[in-house]
Order: sequence, then C-alpha cells, then structure tokens
Amino acid sequence: MPRLSQPLLVIQDQHFLQHDTGPDHPEGSWRLTAIAQRLRTGLLADRVAIFPSRSARRQELTAIHDENYLLRFEEAALTGRSYLDHPDNQICYDSYQAALLAAGAGPAAIDLLEARQGCAAFAAVRPPGHHAERAMALGFCFFNNAAVAARYWQNRYQRRRLMIIDWDAHHGNGIQAAFEEDPEVFYLSIHEHPTWSFPGTGWGEERGSGSGRGTTLNLPLPPGSDDAAVLRLVSEKVEPALAQFQPQALIIGAGFDGHRDDDMSGLAYSSQLYGRLGRLAASWAGRYCPGRLLTLLEGGYRPDILPLTVENYLAGLLAEQPPTTDSQTDSNQQREMP
Repeated sequence: MPRLSQPLLVIQDQHFLQHDTGPDHPEGSWRLTAIAQRLRTGLLADRVAIFPSRSARRQELTAIHDENYLLRFEEAALTGRSYLDHPDNQICYDSYQAALLAAGAGPAAIDLLEARQGCAAFAAVRPPGHHAERAMALGFCFFNNAAVAARYWQNRYQRRRLMIIDWDAHHGNGIQAAFEEDPEVFYLSIHEHPTWSFPGTGWGEERGSGSGRGTTLNLPLPPGSDDAAVLRLVSEKVEPALAQFQPQALIIGAGFDGHRDDDMSGLAYSSQLYGRLGRLAASWAGRYCPGRLLTLLEGGYRPDILPLTVENYLAGLLAEQPPTTDSQTDSNQQREMP
C-alpha cells in the first residue's frame, strides 16, 4: 500500500482530561495524556495534524439519545453526584461538558474529512461511547460517540450507507441498539463472546430486525483468541460484508483492550495486530469510500500498552512500518512514559 501524502487528522482536547473518574478507575485521564505524548514524540510526530473538538449540538445528541436523559445526566454532574446509573460510570462536575466534547469530536472530524483536510481521522476521546444506550449510561460510556457521528454524517453530508466496524474487546450494545432497524447503517462487531464478557450482548444470531435485518453482524470470539482468529474473521466475514454493503463512509470503533496484556478481557491479541488492522482499514476506505474514514477511541486500559497499540494502528492507516516486536516496543514505551 503506498504511503499517503495527506496528514492524519487527530482530534484532541484538554477538556477531556477534566472528566475525573477517581484514582482507581480504569478509564482515567492518563489514557489520553499517554497517547498525546506518544504522538508528539514517536513514529508519527510529523505525520499528524492536531485539531480541537467541539461540543455536540442538542439536535445531534437527540438523534441518538432521549432529551430527558440529557437533562438527567447534566443535573447529576452539576449537583455533585458521583456516578450515573451505575457505580462504574463515575462522574464529576465537568463530566457532562467533557462528554459533549467527546460526542462532538466525530462531527468535528467529519467536517475536516469532507473538506479534504486529511486522509483519515482519529478522535482520541474520553469518555468512550459504544455502550451508551438511548437513555442509559453503561460501561464508562455516557453519549454514544460513534452513533452520533454516523447520524451526523448522514444528515449533514448525505452519506447514507455507513458501516461501523467495532473491534473493541466488548460488544457495542449501544451502537447495535441505535441502528438494529436501520438498513442504511451496518454495524459489525468483533468482540469476546458474551458468555464470558461484559455487557453480555452481541450474540452471533443477532442480525438486526425489521427493515434493518441483515445489517448487524456480530462475530464473537472465545477467550484466548489471537491475531489469527481475528484475521480469519476479516477474510471470511468482514471483507464479504464490506463488498456487499458498499459503504459510503466508514467508522471504526477502536478499542485496544483485546491486547493479551490488558486484563479487561480474555482475548490475546498482539501489539502488531493493531498495525495490521490499520492497514486493512485504510485499504477498505480506499476501495469503498476514499477520504471518509473516521476512527473513534473506545477501550484500552494498560498504561504501557495503549499508546503503543494506538501508534501501531495509526501507523497502519498511514502505511508506515511500526516496530516489529512486543518486547522492543513495550520497553521503548516504558522509557517514554512520563
């Protein structure tokens, strides 16, 4: 694959760090500071263009979420509640504003892509989004960032056929619920099997309903599944689905918690798999929707692994060659961490 000349657009915002989940929560601000440092000093330092986010507008949010849920979330944050809907979903006074910016990052990146400012976009956001339901926070997620971005792309730019490919270790129940009756948005998820994994959704027989029947594809994997299992699914299931659906834009839900050293799942992916996934995503976009590839950060909870795997993925998008072994890259990462 040729090296792309345009920069990779990266959405970063210091306000994401103000979502304070406490000292012991796995979804902490360190995730974004570590990624930002790696992008400043690592392999891609001269290949990325950094842009701020913007707050999602009310109509963009209510395309996916109930108005009363927005009010309930805002009130919980401003009145000093420590969590929303479940103790896993820790919040602080600034969490609502941070979540607005996380949900607005996709639309901000889409505007840049549609203006042809870069070859692809990566939104390094928190809180993550793919578990958020229409009226419920779940799994550290408050607004469904990918679903908001998909509807925005449809409504603002008339890109009607959207495919969301989610390879976080956990099933994106909120994305599936948002689009399971929609024939124009194809949701495809590779995740640890719901028998063993939160949130217990994403069974293979779930294929959508009504007019959306056939535009949901869940590809669950048993614990211990490695790179070969993922690449086999790509060859046998993902690429045929892409060829049949012919998307006009592509959104990747990029979770890095399937790594073998991340204890948030039982999957066993290597660091190098993410570089391969980046090259695959770039090739799919080049084939079906050139210049319309958006990646949104979801999970990934190991300080010594997350920045490395993000860099590998983005290097793949840019057809760069990432480092070759886990031992090399992990030790380099530990030296570069603050």
